[in-house]
Amino acid sequence: MLALPEELKILDKESQWIALAQRGDQQAFHQLYLIHHQRIMALAMRLAGDPRQAEEITQDCFVRLWHKLPSFKGDSQFSTWLHRLCVNHALNMLKAQKSLWARFFNIDSAPEESYFDEYQALDKLILTLPERARWVFVLHAVEGYQHNEIAEMLDISEGTSKAQYHRARVLLKEKLA
Repeated sequence: MLALPEELKILDKESQWIALAQRGDQQAFHQLYLIHHQRIMALAMRLAGDPRQAEEITQDCFVRLWHKLPSFKGDSQFSTWLHRLCVNHALNMLKAQKSLWARFFNIDSAPEESYFDEYQALDKLILTLPERARWVFVLHAVEGYQHNEIAEMLDISEGTSKAQYHRARVLLKEKLA
């Protein structure tokens, strides 16, 4: 009998955990949390620019996941579905906040190294970008969304998304020079 590749074993377990969690199994949900927590936290950190906000967004995303999990039908990969759920939730939370200034990250107090092993310096620079430019840059360059998808998420035109992305790149190049 042939042994399954490790990736297939993990996916098989993940599928089992999803099915159990959809029926209310908290241990299975905890396993899903352990698998996906760091990626969602990194995404939240890049979008929010503040460790406390990122933690709050991450926790809220997983609470939302618990409630939305029964609606996952398996039409896409679970990680893709979860990622989209969390991007939308994070953007909604950030838009709803009253104070724009509370969203900016103080570069002198860097996030814990566990959040960013290889990309900490670049992440610090990304966090200095103006809010909209940062959101578009993270969604396009880091997360791989197309400008038409970003425009829909942020309720802006596709041209505005492209302009904000260009602005972010110019600002990053200036900071790297």
